[in-house]
Amino acid sequence: KLQELKATTIIPVSTEAGPAATEIVFHRYTGVGFAKIIFDYAKDFPRVDVYGEEDSSKIKSIGVSYGYSIQEIRSSQKAGKNLDQRRAVTARRAHEEKIHSLALKSAPELGTRGLLDYPGITEATIPANGTGSSKRWNTKTVDQILADINMLTDAVMIPTYGREVPDTLLVPLPTYNLLANTRLGDNETTLLQYILKNNPHLTKIDWLLELAGAGEGGTDRILVGKYDEEHITLEIPQPFEQFDAQQDGMEYVIPCHSRCGGVIIYYPMSFAFADGI
Repeated sequence: KLQELKATTIIPVSTEAGPAATEIVFHRYTGVGFAKIIFDYAKDFPRVDVYGEEDSSKIKSIGVSYGYSIQEIRSSQKAGKNLDQRRAVTARRAHEEKIHSLALKSAPELGTRGLLDYPGITEATIPANGTGSSKRWNTKTVDQILADINMLTDAVMIPTYGREVPDTLLVPLPTYNLLANTRLGDNETTLLQYILKNNPHLTKIDWLLELAGAGEGGTDRILVGKYDEEHITLEIPQPFEQFDAQQDGMEYVIPCHSRCGGVIIYYPMSFAFADGI
């Protein structure tokens, strides 16, 4: 069985740029200034302004093909059966795997960015207060794990003065299973259920295989953020398409194509990560 590809279910997908686009130019804006108490006839009104920073993400084409020999086509016609669709399904899967990769890992040589190592995301430090001065959650108590999660959400909320509030926590699969299988005392409630019920900010906790080993020195990484189209998008200007079959010698080849611009995070401070869990 093949790995579950979760990037397009976690990150909002945008096709707005369209198939003709070669790059996506976007802006990050910061407002500066303050108001003050003034008196009659005052002329010294404080001035506010907005500063913008322009950035861009390149869009790259993804291609693959599959084909059938003329003999395969004739044999299927004689038998009155459709051609085996497994090759078409495999071609689609190959596109999805490439988009999944571009969504998660930055490719500087292509000019695209990925979620797991996006520049400008806040880095938080997990305290080494587990057994043997470890950061790993399987060495920590429930209260210590809860404190680590609160620390990570604070890494988003406190520097932004509450303007940014993360709603999703992503963890490696073994860590997700730890949360899902850790019972709170004799209660039937698991730690995962407790967090989702009692944390005032997080509405979703999910696992992502690629977080295992994604941290500094090959350690595991956890990531919180605000996952809506205002904060983050996965750019797929041209979804998967198949062209007409083209005869090449004794076979017909079907080219397949899509276009991807990686991930854009419009408010990097709405995300934070920590390594070592």
